Amino acid sequence: MSEYTVREELKPSGLDGISDDQITDHWGLYKGYVAQSNALRKELEEMRAAGKGASLTYADRRRRFGFEYNGMVLHEYYFAQLKAGSSMDHAPGFKSAVTEQFGSAEAWHEDLMAAAKSRGIGWAICYYDTTTGQINNHFVQLHEDGNIGGFSPLVVVDVFEHAYMVDWKALGRGDYLAALHKNMNWSLVEARFQAAKSGQAFKRF
Repeated sequence: MSEYTVREELKPSGLDGISDDQITDHWGLYKGYVAQSNALRKELEEMRAAGKGASLTYADRRRRFGFEYNGMVLHEYYFAQLKAGSSMDHAPGFKSAVTEQFGSAEAWHEDLMAAAKSRGIGWAICYYDTTTGQINNHFVQLHEDGNIGGFSPLVVVDVFEHAYMVDWKALGRGDYLAALHKNMNWSLVEARFQAAKSGQAFKRF
């Protein structure tokens, strides 16, 4: 069984207003999700081979697997999209789509930020519905709780405190979100949008 590896090529640096120390601290948590996903895959396989697939312990590990696995995946989407010096003009198709649906790109962004400021920890994710072509902003808790089956993530915003505690402390979510918007790799967002629009699965790396 092949193992997942930490995708060092996705680690951002030199961001505008988000320190490398913040990224390095956050990156350590992502590495933990990779390690735990690998460990749980192995443990679940061994338990199935031993005929323990119906046990309470197996059920507990399977639930935990969803948390760790989605923690790994969402962090890969998140880190990959961080880049200084990009502009939303580098995502013309995406910008046009959200303008048509929300009235303006600014209105779409305000709605995503409203999701990101929900009281609680989790993620704000802009999804594309490959069946209807609609774009929706959602709040997702605990990595695996609230993801929409079959939807393609276009913009992924981590709003767990660990995403901003080093630079802004516990009450700094608003400042973090403002900095995050300045560091969005809009060319990547556009690539995700175009892939989803054409019915293709966009590879995280």
